[in-house]
Amino acid sequence: MTTGTPTRVFLARMSGLGVFDTNGDQVGKVRDAIVVLRVGINPPRLTGLVVEVQPRRRIFVPMTKVTAIDAGQVIVTGALNLRRFVQRPNETLVLAEILDRSVQLTTDHSIVTVLDVGVEQTRTQDWLVTQLFVRQGGGALRRGNRRTVPWDAVSGLSLPAEVQPAEQLLASVSNMRAADIATLLHQLSTKRRLEVARELDDEQLADVLEELPEDDQVEIMQALEAERAADVLEEMDPGDAADLISELPPDQAADLLERMEPEDAEDIRRLLSYDDFSAGGMMTTEPIVLPADATVAEALAQIRNADLSPALASQVYVTRSPTETPTGRYLGTCHFQRMLREPPGTLVSAIVDANLVPIGPQAPLGEVTRTFAAYNLVALPVVDEHQRLLGAVTVDDVIDHMLPADWRHTEGSDVDG
Repeated sequence: MTTGTPTRVFLARMSGLGVFDTNGDQVGKVRDAIVVLRVGINPPRLTGLVVEVQPRRRIFVPMTKVTAIDAGQVIVTGALNLRRFVQRPNETLVLAEILDRSVQLTTDHSIVTVLDVGVEQTRTQDWLVTQLFVRQGGGALRRGNRRTVPWDAVSGLSLPAEVQPAEQLLASVSNMRAADIATLLHQLSTKRRLEVARELDDEQLADVLEELPEDDQVEIMQALEAERAADVLEEMDPGDAADLISELPPDQAADLLERMEPEDAEDIRRLLSYDDFSAGGMMTTEPIVLPADATVAEALAQIRNADLSPALASQVYVTRSPTETPTGRYLGTCHFQRMLREPPGTLVSAIVDANLVPIGPQAPLGEVTRTFAAYNLVALPVVDEHQRLLGAVTVDDVIDHMLPADWRHTEGSDVDG
């Protein structure tokens, strides 16, 4: 969009606006706008405009072709598809189907009428419905109480997940975070939950499983084919995978471990040997580990991995070879803030923090939490009696073990209880 384009547009006000190409020639007039309703907390997305061109043909103009909306006109660029517009099953016409619709406010459950729909452009250039202009009371001859409310302040602009095909539901959650997808799956019936889980790819399903309650995790794993279940476990964080395997029937757990890659299975078997509420039971076996002759530039390149949690990316651990856990002798920790202040060619061994005392795998939760609190840590190395690095406990692991088992899906739970 050009700098003259407003960041918020009310769609009813666009009806009848002239549509022009970049040469100033009129292409047609706006007759409607198309949004795609989505599931749960995801706001509807504006995908394009219905534009009437000569001779009285209505075509679809995607928002990617719209370069400006200003001075009472719409500017489009590039060649337009002049094929007659045909509405798809997942598309909703704003003027024809949303305006004058009665919806319910979530605050006081009163009924209001939608008079206009406000959309805003995000940093990713998507246009999302963010506001509704509504009327409470009144009618054709009475003005009523009119006001602007956030789109999620009303019920009726999200699709009920139970009525969508699994493929369509997946499309609607494609940009959601794993935790939000997990919340959605938790609310579905068992049948729908399994349908959607089977359609997720291995990596995405692994991320979602890490966010689900144990009962849902077990239900999904037992419904998957054994080979698929083993593949998904390999994509999970070893600590989360170990927690899940410990909840499965012993025969199934043993079978899945046999099907996994030997290295992945060995990590999980080692974690299963520790108590759940010990440092060993909470740690991940895949922190960033570098040899003593690695440089700051190499360390920062490792930290940039988008798959790492912020806590894991906060520091790297320096050890003797081998650098796969369990490693050679642990030498110390390098904090990313310190590395940012050093020349790229500096060796990590020259800037290690040797004062951060690691913890043993048998240390109970209470000792771990006191260590985190005493030293304001976000991650803590775990070593064995030979000073070999076994893994790292992160602050989110600690918090997860301090909260009730069903904290993810219990509103207003007492975390002190």
